[in-house]
Amino acid sequence: MPDAVTPLRLAFMGSPDFSVPTLDALIEAGHEIVCVYTQPPKPAGRGKKLRPTAVHRAAEAHGLEVRTPRSLKSSEEKAAFAALGLDAAVVIAYGLILPQAVLDAPRLGCMNLHASLLPRWRGAAPIQRAIMAGDDMSGVQAMMMEAGLDTGPVLATEETRIFPFDTAGDLHDRLAALAASLAPSALAGLADATLTPQPQIEDGVTYASKITAEDQRIDWTELAAQTDRRIRGLAPFPGAWFEWTPPGEKEPLRMKALMSRHEDSAHTAQPGTLLDDALLVACDGGAVRLLKVQKPGGKPMDADTFLRGSPVASGERFA
Repeated sequence: MPDAVTPLRLAFMGSPDFSVPTLDALIEAGHEIVCVYTQPPKPAGRGKKLRPTAVHRAAEAHGLEVRTPRSLKSSEEKAAFAALGLDAAVVIAYGLILPQAVLDAPRLGCMNLHASLLPRWRGAAPIQRAIMAGDDMSGVQAMMMEAGLDTGPVLATEETRIFPFDTAGDLHDRLAALAASLAPSALAGLADATLTPQPQIEDGVTYASKITAEDQRIDWTELAAQTDRRIRGLAPFPGAWFEWTPPGEKEPLRMKALMSRHEDSAHTAQPGTLLDDALLVACDGGAVRLLKVQKPGGKPMDADTFLRGSPVASGERFA
């Protein structure tokens, strides 16, 4: 059990599974979660049935009130938030902009858990962008929110190394656990004034823009190291992709590459050419070995499983 803390009256604001461990940690720490804010349910699956967010499902399992506004900008939503009489709001991957009136409503303000080492990777996709850029370190920072995009002063930090074979999924899970560990202690330090928010440095600001369809397309003419980072940085979702036309077929398949390894292979082959029969693909400045792939409509497969059913030969080309 965690050390005893002074219970605070909180709103929790988050949406994806990344946020759930932090919600659980705040409940375990003994805080009163007055209300949970999360994104509205969205159509999903073949039947397009409305599916609540991971936070929505977790909150209901705890018996907590859940609110799913599409915006917090209306006077009604601002008033409903202010009426909660909060000590603080804890925000992690919520997905909506908080107007100034919402930021000002809690007694201690709104604390955000952000998955990067600010001011690097402010914005929407810090985990993917850190891997794609080849960063050595990442982390979670508890910061006080203000009107700017992830510009607020930092209360506390937990760091983790980014390992050479990490995917976005691997880093996501480590950072989610770090956020859950950091949130209660940062909140306690905010409440008893043992932690003082420190302004972010002005140098080194970068922005983690949303992942686009262009980001997902593998370009074999890129440097091999960059191609490897692109594949791992987009795995397991949404996945980087390339095209492969099986022997005897006219139409290419859009294949996802979900795990890879950069290899320093000296070659003179055209980019996209297979250098062996085990998915070693020529790139600029080396090669990338595909370790996990996925056919359209299929399940992810490791390379050996894929090759047993769909052998490829040295000299074939991926596009």
